[in-house]
Amino acid sequence: MKEGFRQTMAWLHTWTGLVFGWLLFAIFLTGTLSYFKDEISHWMQPEVPVRPVSTEASLTLAQDYLQQHAAGAGRWVISLPSARDPGLSVFWQAPGNEGRRGNREQRQLDPLTGELIQARDTRGGDFFYRFHFQLQMPHPWGRWLSTAAAMLMLVALITGIITHKKIFKDFFTFRPRKGQRSWLDGHNAVGVLVLPFHLMITYSSLVIFMSMVMPASIQVAYDGDSDAYFNELFPESDTPSAVGKPGQLLPLASFVERAGKHWSGGQAAAVTVSNPGDLKASVSVMRNSDDRVVYDFDSSLSFDGVNGQLLTVQAQPSMPMAFMGSFYGLHLGRFAGPVLRWLYFICGLAGTAMIGTGLVIWLGKRQLKHAKSGVMPFELRLVQVLNIASMSGLLIAVAAFFWANRLLPVSFVERSTWEVNSFFIAWGLSLLHATLRQGRAAWVEQLALAALLFAGLPLLNALTTTRHLGVSIAQGDWAMAGFDLTCLGSGLFLSWAAWRMWRSGLANGVVPARTARARRATLEHEVN
Repeated sequence: MKEGFRQTMAWLHTWTGLVFGWLLFAIFLTGTLSYFKDEISHWMQPEVPVRPVSTEASLTLAQDYLQQHAAGAGRWVISLPSARDPGLSVFWQAPGNEGRRGNREQRQLDPLTGELIQARDTRGGDFFYRFHFQLQMPHPWGRWLSTAAAMLMLVALITGIITHKKIFKDFFTFRPRKGQRSWLDGHNAVGVLVLPFHLMITYSSLVIFMSMVMPASIQVAYDGDSDAYFNELFPESDTPSAVGKPGQLLPLASFVERAGKHWSGGQAAAVTVSNPGDLKASVSVMRNSDDRVVYDFDSSLSFDGVNGQLLTVQAQPSMPMAFMGSFYGLHLGRFAGPVLRWLYFICGLAGTAMIGTGLVIWLGKRQLKHAKSGVMPFELRLVQVLNIASMSGLLIAVAAFFWANRLLPVSFVERSTWEVNSFFIAWGLSLLHATLRQGRAAWVEQLALAALLFAGLPLLNALTTTRHLGVSIAQGDWAMAGFDLTCLGSGLFLSWAAWRMWRSGLANGVVPARTARARRATLEHEVN
C-alpha cells in the first residue's frame, strides 16, 4: 500500500509537471526577471539620467512645472525618484476625469533641473511583471490561468517531496555525462537546494489571489456583494470637493517632510494633489513599500493643501491584512536589498531550471523506448517541439524585446506596443523553427541565437546610445552597467550550453545515432 501511494504521487508529479510545465517555465522566468524590473526599465529608458538628488528638491521642481503647465487640472500625481528608479514623472487629469485613464497627460522630468526629458515610450520591466501573472490575456482570464498553474505547481512540489524518499541524499549526488541520470540529478539538486523558496513563492501567489480563487467565504459573509467587501477592505479616501474658490497650495516638500517624521524615517514614493489651485485642495503622500517586508496596500497620509491640516491617518492594518501583506511582500521581494535581490533572482532561475529539467527528463525517458526503431511518435515529437520553443524560444523572445527597444525609432508612436509584438513574433518564429528542425539541431541553433542576441546587447547599447559600459561604470550607474554585464554573462552561458549540446549530441533527451548494441546498453544503463 505504501509503495502504491508513492507510485500514485509519482504519476501525479509527472503529469502535473508536464501539462503545465511549459506555462510554469514562462511564469517563473518572467517572474524572476521582475525582481529587477526597475533596473530593466532604467536600461530601456537611457535618456533618464542617474544623479544624486534630494526628494524635496525634485518635488519642488515637479510642483513648479505643474503649476506652469497644468494649473487647471483636477489632479496631479508625482512619482518621486528612488535608489532603484531615478526617474521623476508627473501626470495630470482634467477636472471631472479623476480616476479615469482618459484625458491624462504624462511627462518625464530631469530630477536635478526640472527640465523636460524626451524619454522613449516603453513598457520596460513592467511587461515581465504583468506577463508573470496576467500572461498578456484579458482580465481576469490570465490571472485565472496563472493561479491554476500555481496551484498545480504546489501539487507538483508536494508530490515530488513524497516521491523522492531519499531527496536529501540525492541532493549530494551528481553523476556527470550519464545521460538522463545527469538530468535527474540536476533536477533533484536544484529542487532541494531552493525548496523553501519554491514553497514560499508558490503558496504566496495563491494567497495574493485568494479572494479570486476562494470567494465562498466572502460571498457568504457579504450576502453575495463582493464590492462591499472590497470597499471595506480598501476604503476610498474622503477627498474634499472643489468649491471653485482660489487657494494657495503650500510647498509639497513640507508635506513629505511631515510624512517622513510620522513614518519614523519612511520614504515617500508618490504625491497626489486633488483640486490644485482650489481652496479645498488636498495632498496625499504615499509611502514607499521598499523599506519593510509587510506590504501595506494603502500606506498614505492626507493633508489640507492650503492650511496644511492633517486630514486622515491610515489605521493600523488588521491581522488578516498583515498576514496577506506579509506573503505579498515576500512574493514581490521589494524590501530586498541588492544582495538579497540577487538571491531572489538566483532562486528564481533555479526554479526555472527545475521545471525545464523536469520536462527534459519526461521526454528523454520515453524517447529511450523508441531508440532502437528510430521512429518518434507524434505525441513525443509534439512535446519535443514545445520543450524547445518554451525554453530556448522564450529566451530568444526576451532578447528580441530588448533589441526592439534599441532598434525601434524613439519617435515611433506605437513603439512600446511593437516592443511587445517583437517578443511574441520572435517566440512564434521559434515555435515554427522547432517544428521544421529536428530536436538536436533546433536546440543548438536556438541556444546559439539566444547567446548571440544576449551577448550582443552591450554592443548594441554602445552603438545606439551614449550609455555604454565605460560611461555607466565611470558614472556609478550600476543598474545600466549591471544589465549589460548580466546580458554578456547570459550570452556566454548560453553559448557554452549550445556548444555542450552540439558536442555531446544530447538535446532534450535525444540520443544520437548509434549502433543497436549501444542503444540497448544505454537503455539498460538508464533502467538500472
